[in-house]
Amino acid sequence: MQRLTIIGLVLVLLGLAGFLVPRIAYTEEKTIIDVGPIEVQAERRNSVRIPDVAAGAAVAAGTVLVIVGAAKRS
Repeated sequence: MQRLTIIGLVLVLLGLAGFLVPRIAYTEEKTIIDVGPIEVQAERRNSVRIPDVAAGAAVAAGTVLVIVGAAKRS
């Protein structure tokens, strides 16, 4: 497989994953107090929303790259 085709397939898969999993959640750990041997930490849960437009653009761009990569191969 050519490089363009592989990159295109990865973009298509990432775009489809963006449609299937619209939010990515992660936990951020932060030190609040650090005085000598005493350390207080807090955990905060955050999430990032993946816009549908971005997922659609990734699928479209990936499809174009797969087509161009296949055309170059012929």
